[in-house]
Amino acid sequence: MFGARLLARALRSCSSAPCPGHRPPARLSVRDALGAQSTSGERVKVQGWIRSVRSQKEVLFLHINDGSSLESLQVVADSSFDNRELAFGSSVEVQGQLVKSPSKKQNMELKAEKIEVVGNCDATAFPFKYKERHPLEYLRQYPHLRCRTNALGSILRVRSEATAAIHSFFKDNGFVHIHTPIITSNDCEGAGQLFQVEPSSKIKMPEENFFNVPAFLTVSGQLHLEVMSGAFTQVFTFGPTFRAENSQSRRHLAEFYMVEAEISFVESLQDLMQVMEGLFKTATMMVLSNCPEDVELCHKFIAPGQKERLEHMLKNNFLIISYTEAVEILKQSSQNFTFTPEVAAVDLLVPGVGELFGGSLREERYHFLEQQLARSGLTETYQWYLDLRRFGSVPHGGFGMGFERYLQCILGIDNIKDVIPFPRFTHSCIL
Repeated sequence: MFGARLLARALRSCSSAPCPGHRPPARLSVRDALGAQSTSGERVKVQGWIRSVRSQKEVLFLHINDGSSLESLQVVADSSFDNRELAFGSSVEVQGQLVKSPSKKQNMELKAEKIEVVGNCDATAFPFKYKERHPLEYLRQYPHLRCRTNALGSILRVRSEATAAIHSFFKDNGFVHIHTPIITSNDCEGAGQLFQVEPSSKIKMPEENFFNVPAFLTVSGQLHLEVMSGAFTQVFTFGPTFRAENSQSRRHLAEFYMVEAEISFVESLQDLMQVMEGLFKTATMMVLSNCPEDVELCHKFIAPGQKERLEHMLKNNFLIISYTEAVEILKQSSQNFTFTPEVAAVDLLVPGVGELFGGSLREERYHFLEQQLARSGLTETYQWYLDLRRFGSVPHGGFGMGFERYLQCILGIDNIKDVIPFPRFTHSCIL
């Protein structure tokens, strides 16, 4: 009886905590498994999706990918594990020992002891086929599935790495990150291409506006950054912006991301240009360093020759021309262009992409701005903007960079719809 109680106690202990000799396998990402430098014989667990299946008489080979890297992890198993559920696209959990691979193509492989199919995939109905390189135009038809392909996986990993690199650049250079609002009463660009924000018709509201003034989705965070530049000498924002532009061109989206910065006590365009160039080159070098395989896939299979063009941009000064020249070039390209309160400005143009950066010194002369607003009948609306010039104003300037166009530039992707997870454009808002 006493022995039975001890046994029951031991079993309860094992059910709530790992028993010696029965430690649960450590969970590893495919990236970490491939990068392991040594093996200690411990069991590990890898979860992901099957990219390929190859069955031989006595051995089964699987390649598993979880999105953490372009390269997949090879799983070696006894042929007894083979079944029809182990198909391209199926999700699995594999437990076993991580061992040195005899193949020169990869460092490690997983010797499977247990394979569990988490989710089946009908490979015949799945729109993407193993070993078939589908064009980006075809993948665009399946926005809910295209992230599972090598091409989109690489592009989205580069996008993630570029986001981190941009934040790192600004942090290292003393900028303060500002969350500018998505809903705004300002039309910063003055183009009138705005999405108006209103409550659903199901919500009973009085006749006046929800916010008491017309509200829109932001087209730029510039004006809000100008407010912040009165207290912080260097600020930036990085977030979504919206343009109700009736265009389905390869360069335009209705929703896209902008990197914008504002710097106080700046009196020359050269100072702004140095920051713009520093941002581009520093972020790009970090991307090339941290995900070279993903960049290489794009340069090799999507945009041959882009590697050399990018190297040229990183080694040389940019083609920076005057604002007037930029307007003329963009007019010839049939692109809409609008103005904001500026004294002097520059644009950075990239062949095949268009305007990548736009920067300017802001108008700081109070009386000049006051006259402009009065002529436009906007004095009351933008009194706050005049107040910025009345109370401790300083010379300042800033710039914006289209994030999707930046990705197009470094990867050589022709269509902007292929560098954003869920593209929004006129007549298309899928998912």
